Amino acid sequence: MDKIKILWVDDEIDLLKPHILFLENKNYKVTTYNNGRDAIDAYEDGNFDIVFLDENMPGMSGLETLSEMKEKKSSTPVIMITKSEEEYIMEEAIGSKIADYLIKPVNPNQILLSLKKNLDHSRLISEKTTLDYQKEFRKIAMEMAMVNSYEDWVELYKKLLFWELELENINDQSMFEILESQKVEANMQFGKFIERNYEDWFEPKADKPIQSHTLFRELVVPELVKKDKPVLFVVIDNLRYDQWKAMENVVANHYKLEKEVPYFASLPTATQYARNSIFSGLTPLEMEKQFPQYWKNDVEEGGKNLHEAEFLTAHLKRLGLNIKQDYFKITNLTSGKKLAENFKGLKDNQLVTVVYNFVDMLSHAKTEMDVVKELASDDKAYRSLTLSWFKNSPLLEIIQQAQKLGFKLIITTDHGTINVKNPSKVIGDKNTSLNLRYKTGRSLTYEDKDVYAVRDPKKIGLPTINMSSSYIFAKNDLFLAYVNNYNHYVSYYRNTYQHGGISLEEMIVPFLVFNPK
Repeated sequence: MDKIKILWVDDEIDLLKPHILFLENKNYKVTTYNNGRDAIDAYEDGNFDIVFLDENMPGMSGLETLSEMKEKKSSTPVIMITKSEEEYIMEEAIGSKIADYLIKPVNPNQILLSLKKNLDHSRLISEKTTLDYQKEFRKIAMEMAMVNSYEDWVELYKKLLFWELELENINDQSMFEILESQKVEANMQFGKFIERNYEDWFEPKADKPIQSHTLFRELVVPELVKKDKPVLFVVIDNLRYDQWKAMENVVANHYKLEKEVPYFASLPTATQYARNSIFSGLTPLEMEKQFPQYWKNDVEEGGKNLHEAEFLTAHLKRLGLNIKQDYFKITNLTSGKKLAENFKGLKDNQLVTVVYNFVDMLSHAKTEMDVVKELASDDKAYRSLTLSWFKNSPLLEIIQQAQKLGFKLIITTDHGTINVKNPSKVIGDKNTSLNLRYKTGRSLTYEDKDVYAVRDPKKIGLPTINMSSSYIFAKNDLFLAYVNNYNHYVSYYRNTYQHGGISLEEMIVPFLVFNPK
């Protein structure tokens, strides 16, 4: 293996001979210079792995040398060494993207530790992460066999998510495959848990999680009644928990997390049902009865989410909250930018509700557009694409505006989504709904083991198209494929992101409350 090449620049380099010998004995190759100008020429020509740079040199200072080095090769790590502990020097050096900062006098072990930290960082983290997950694997497997409550499922899912995000940064495909198989097993067990317990959650005194139709009353209203700050309530359509985890550090630049409550999206985990339930505070069955002018069933023509603002207004009135509020639905870049530009005009509101539709559009685009299939080929890429969008979106501008105006921030979603891998055959008549993760209709034929079938939908708060309609919800990573034109259907929809069914990814979703920094 080639020796690691170090460039060491210090006007008192002769005094550092013991350090250099120490490193050479550790198999590092050290090239030394006593001034910045000569060092820059050597830096440009030589292929150095890392630079040690004295801050306080006569003539060309360390900061000036650093600036020129970064212009020539910005990726090489530079470790600044200085006698000074003055804050402005540290800040300037850190702002210039140094890799580390050491105060003289330095000892050889400090130097070695800094080298390890900056050059062996990825390898050391990879080895430690792999070892830690191997220890945790058996523990997770045992927990999975014991899980018997919705709280336990939330904790197990968060643990799996933690390891997924840890392992995505290391180059050990075998570990990642083991985790994937553990997620598949978890979803199989979760599907059985929902099948056994979901109907009970609609009993008045049941021990049940917060669901779509109780979310606003249970979690948003307590923030509104405090009246200490106006509230920006953001619902990002179709946001999975792992996508939120990828985004949270960006929000943390502007807001401090106060509360995180995972909640359960109601079945079907589809926008028409789950998001209308959030705003109305009602089950779909109750919406159909109380607001027949707004509710549309699956097979009816027209938009299914056109009346969220009316549902919200009626809900607030029912709760006795007479507050100044506005509702916005953002479905394109232009409307997002317009809201960001005009947000200051909402400073006197007690509640501003924003539904943001980009992530849902992204998941649908993966089905229909080859370029998005390439960009979001798996969960890791899907997270990355979501993060890239968020960093450059008007939504982030809106959040920044809200922070400046002292708004409390609430972020949630209506449901998540799952990458579907395997088809399950289903037969239905022409009035059967078209969703790939759930179906509702009269004459459904399906594989019993693949779905949670509900023959009396009103028991889980769902309306029916006619007297004998039932619902089926796909479990695990299955998608419901019609027997007609089966092969085309399967090749078109395999490895696409779908929602409406039962999985940890679709049902357990984040609710977050933040205070402005």
